[in-house]
Amino acid sequence: MIHPTRADRRHTLLAIAATGLAALSAGPALAADAYPSRSIKLIVPFAPGGPTDIMGRQVARIIGDALKQTVVVENRAGAGGNLGTDVVAKAAPDGYTLGVGAISSLAIAPGLYEKLPYNVAKDLVPITMIGIAKGAILANPSAPFSDLKGLIAYAKANPGKLSYASSGIGTANHLAGEYLQSLAGIDLQHVPYKGTSAAVQDLLAGNVMLSVESSLTSAVQHVQSGKLKAIAVTSGTRATLLPNVPTVAEQGFPGFDVPTWFGLIAPSGTPKDVVAALNRVVTEGLKTPDAVERFAQIGGETHPTTPEQFATTIRDETARWTAVIKRANIKPE
Repeated sequence: MIHPTRADRRHTLLAIAATGLAALSAGPALAADAYPSRSIKLIVPFAPGGPTDIMGRQVARIIGDALKQTVVVENRAGAGGNLGTDVVAKAAPDGYTLGVGAISSLAIAPGLYEKLPYNVAKDLVPITMIGIAKGAILANPSAPFSDLKGLIAYAKANPGKLSYASSGIGTANHLAGEYLQSLAGIDLQHVPYKGTSAAVQDLLAGNVMLSVESSLTSAVQHVQSGKLKAIAVTSGTRATLLPNVPTVAEQGFPGFDVPTWFGLIAPSGTPKDVVAALNRVVTEGLKTPDAVERFAQIGGETHPTTPEQFATTIRDETARWTAVIKRANIKPE
């Protein structure tokens, strides 16, 4: 039998101690790899108060509650949502910067602008769709018309004198306004704002006579109180919150359907397991009564999907609206 010497025992004890220290030092590093280990930033590419902001804050709450981490909402309004979307596209792909992408920046902008600072397919990763909102054409009570037929007649009699507000250039409501002009043969002046709230305030004040809204966030209360007139719903079907207001399609333009949809996105290269984790918690959260009710309050519907389904929606919608933009010869201003 070979008996260990005192030196052997000393070397063994040192080796055990070194191993223990290595394990201890590795512990925090391994823990740091667990997602999320710090706060998450959620970029909302429009001003506070609008549908994108409301849906985005609901998603931030869902993520924060499920992952037990702080989610900070940062509003980066401008360029019809393109500015904020570009911030997401250029962020580190580590799961700590996410964004709310809208139809405007993900599906309309690629067909509307010759150059974009980001490439939707290459620079962004779809996580899940969030929701869909129905919009409407609203008018100040002083407007000498109360339906679409009257609006068109007035616009034809006063070419270029009727202005309409939108939440920004290249947004779904801007496109709805331009699309209607091309179909009806009228000339309206577009007044872009940096969000829905500012546009509605100027409409209420009479600074603009008309507005195309991408959601019913604030429209319903003002229509019900008589402060605004609802001319038409811009989606393919009527809105639950305004059941007596006919769609544009019902008023002489069959097939007219401009929905406003939103989704959760991340920078390209974001780890697949992070995307999967976010998809899981957000889709589950969007199915809760609380989320469904919050979206219904603005005339919206939750619409959770897989990342693959959201990617397909972006591709299909980009093709659709690029064709509409070319056919109607819609140009950015």
